Amino acid sequence: MINSLYVSRTMEQIQELLAGLHPAEQALAATLFTWFVTALGAGLVFFFKGINQRVMDAMLGFAAGVMIAASFWSLLAPAIEMSEEVSSLPKWVPALVGFMGGGLFLAGIDKLLPHLHPNLPLTEAEGPSTSWRRSILLVLAITLHNIPEGLAVGVAFGAVAHDMSSATLGGAIALAIGIGLQNFPEGTAVAVPLRREGMTRRKAFWYGQLSGVVEPIFGVVGALMVISMQEVLPYALSFAAGAMIFVVVEELIPESQHSGNTDLATMATLLGFSVMMTLDVALG
Repeated sequence: MINSLYVSRTMEQIQELLAGLHPAEQALAATLFTWFVTALGAGLVFFFKGINQRVMDAMLGFAAGVMIAASFWSLLAPAIEMSEEVSSLPKWVPALVGFMGGGLFLAGIDKLLPHLHPNLPLTEAEGPSTSWRRSILLVLAITLHNIPEGLAVGVAFGAVAHDMSSATLGGAIALAIGIGLQNFPEGTAVAVPLRREGMTRRKAFWYGQLSGVVEPIFGVVGALMVISMQEVLPYALSFAAGAMIFVVVEELIPESQHSGNTDLATMATLLGFSVMMTLDVALG
């Protein structure tokens, strides 16, 4: 009881603090938080040279679950509801167009930007052939995850400015908290492998937190975009959802099950989904 009251009061204080800011400032504050959590995950290199593979797979599975739930509860569902208010098209059309557009956008970047997923040899780097170092390619792989995440948070806060029933400040805050939670293993997924390969703790931490730097950038861009163009709101929300689902299916779930810990990773995915769904329903 005490804990629930404390959480409720804390959330009220956060909402009061953010309510006085411009939506772009709200998005910046929220994505700086998500970047900070990425840095916390990368900070594990100061305490551990390696992370048990079962733990890492569970963390990646949890991140996947959070992103799946956020894609529907925080992005797609509001986009469909908003479509009736800002568009004369059938309400499923903007969501469909935006969702597929987000997936195709990430697929294009995936082909154009050299990157390497954790725990894979350099010979399995994706994208154009390059002489870039392994550390740079690892950072770029996680950076791809963070582009749609920053955009999703920014669009969510920008949508609140239009005073629609489907877009609430509490929902935007819940999304930022959820994205922050799943950023922790992403920071770890970059920093710990680099440390294990002999890089200094400070340098591994630097690269790990650097992967989250795009979130504040895309968060502000997303907020400014939807503030000035209300009619793009459902497209922008569903675009972010499609991009996030692409990341989950193409990267997070395969990585979480690559080492054979399929049941553990799957249960962690369900847990992540449940946590994000609860956050969104309770706060949104």
